[in-house]
Amino acid sequence: MPFDHFDFLAPFYERVIPPAAIEAMLRELEPSPDCRLLDAGGGTGRVSAFLKEHVDSVVLSDISMGMLKEAAEKDDLRPTCALSEKMPFADDYFDCVLMVDALHHVNDQVKTASELWRIIKPGGRIVIQEPDIRRFSVKLIAIAEKLALMRSHFLAPQKIAELFPYAGADVEIHTEEFNTWVVVKKI
Repeated sequence: MPFDHFDFLAPFYERVIPPAAIEAMLRELEPSPDCRLLDAGGGTGRVSAFLKEHVDSVVLSDISMGMLKEAAEKDDLRPTCALSEKMPFADDYFDCVLMVDALHHVNDQVKTASELWRIIKPGGRIVIQEPDIRRFSVKLIAIAEKLALMRSHFLAPQKIAELFPYAGADVEIHTEEFNTWVVVKKI
């Protein structure tokens, strides 16, 4: 079995990764108080822990057992071990899906997008926040992750948007300094 970088990083992940931009996430998600939210690739729950106060329920999915162990220590999160390419949820189950700094780590980004689309309700939103690979500093991070054998595959914002070619998909791209937000509304 290959080395799992995230199992190794899990115990100190939140100490070395900068805090999440919660206000920006809330702006992009536009969650209602009765929202059922999935934090896909949610790791330790560093984002979900803040968002849980703004929604009815949060499910956090990740494949790293080390990350899920850390997430389980936070109140009101439902950690679930799942590949983003094959989610164990019913069609049209979530009101909002959030994927923060995780898409470049999945094995099959096309299948992941298809699954996120499948599980989001009509009228719901998928929000993907990724480092903007067009930035020099992100290119350095991409090189470092390749050298660390992390198998990362960063996509330009437009390429992320193109993962959602579905009828009824309204896709917007917002860029803020280091990050890009791809917001997909299921109409």
